[in-house]
Amino acid sequence: MGKISVVINTLNEEENLPRALKSVKDWAGEIVVVDMHSDDKTVEIAKKYGARVFTHKKTGYVEPARNYAITKATCEWILVLDADEEIPDSLARKLTELKDNDSISYYAVPRKNIVFDKWLTHSRWWPDRNIRFFKKGAVEWAREIHSVPLTHGKGADIDAIEDLAIVHHHYSSVSQYIKRHDRYSTIMAKEKYKNGEKFNWKLLISKPVGEFLSRYFAGEGYKDGVHGLVLSTLQAFVEFLIYVKLWEMHKFPEREISLVEIINELKTSQKEINYWTADTMVRENGGLVNQIKRKFKLP
Repeated sequence: MGKISVVINTLNEEENLPRALKSVKDWAGEIVVVDMHSDDKTVEIAKKYGARVFTHKKTGYVEPARNYAITKATCEWILVLDADEEIPDSLARKLTELKDNDSISYYAVPRKNIVFDKWLTHSRWWPDRNIRFFKKGAVEWAREIHSVPLTHGKGADIDAIEDLAIVHHHYSSVSQYIKRHDRYSTIMAKEKYKNGEKFNWKLLISKPVGEFLSRYFAGEGYKDGVHGLVLSTLQAFVEFLIYVKLWEMHKFPEREISLVEIINELKTSQKEINYWTADTMVRENGGLVNQIKRKFKLP
């Protein structure tokens, strides 16, 4: 296959990295690993698989190091891969075909997120397209965590088909999830603080509620069973953490909150809950028109 650089950023990924490297070693034109001073066997493993290894300072999250990693790639096309991901053979063949299309500069690739031993097909976790495959010079990342990359040229989506998705072994335990999001929420709170955002107590209610509703109802998380309920709730808690940490960064400012204020804010959230529960019930029962037909026994 060839002529595709696979770029991977790493930090203490000795458990995940072999799986990622095995999935690309037979067809990648080169493998570039940029490591952030791992103290395990990550670098040793990367070299064993023939990767070109470079070092970048620790940044706490991957985006600042990603652009540096891309500069080290020498092929015309680049595939950005995380250490906890792998490429199925069917997707590898598809990427090899797509690189010959001169009219497209970048592709958004679906990801099959496996969380707590389950592939999540709803809850806003699928198709979870990410811009990962592109011509060199067509894509660059901003420095903010979880930022959408900046693009140049014309882009396209790869079909949301399981065989054409990056397999992402996301979270294997609740402890891993909590540990990672404790770090992520601190970074996101710092960005809000740096950008001058003031603490607003109302967001401690509206943001978590909005996150839960967007995943569980709008994102049909209820179709993912217990996994959908648990992960929608955990994601909501992360939103809560972000704003509590922003409060901390402002030195825990005291602010009296009257019972009426709390009740009014809860009523606002309740309206959102009522809307989404009603909307979901209508959708799940075939829409409002079908409900009326059934009620009145219309053809």
